[in-house]
Amino acid sequence: MYYLQIYGFYREVDINQSEGMSLVNRFTEEADKIDVVNFQGIDSDSSPIRFRACFEVKQNVDVLKEKYIMLDAVMPRNAPNWFDCFNSKRIGEDLSSGSATAFLGNKNFEYGIDRYVVIYPDGRAYAWHELNDCGEKLYDGSVKDPTCPERVK
Repeated sequence: MYYLQIYGFYREVDINQSEGMSLVNRFTEEADKIDVVNFQGIDSDSSPIRFRACFEVKQNVDVLKEKYIMLDAVMPRNAPNWFDCFNSKRIGEDLSSGSATAFLGNKNFEYGIDRYVVIYPDGRAYAWHELNDCGEKLYDGSVKDPTCPERVK
């Protein structure tokens, strides 16, 4: 069982399989694709929140802060030990200290799932998926908020 949880369900994904990297524009609320290099990613069909990615962006983080929705108080999910480019503890500490910035990468990337992106001033970047309010309600069985989008299967 340990092997399945840590290794078996994951697969490596490239930038195209991950549907690219985006940030949500604060003015249009649309996800704008961003250019990335040195992408490494993992995902799993067993859960929509198993996605993790490490990459670099060429855009200046201060310019990105002016245009895109930033997030407060986010903490990354752990990644399997073997995916060593993604150190959730370090990313969380850097978010807490202000040496990294969290952005909304995509709202309802998949129904009830948002993509979060963290970017450092030197261009290092990381991404993962989180349940949003609609996703929480889907999984806990409570009544869906009328502001949630329709679920497409």
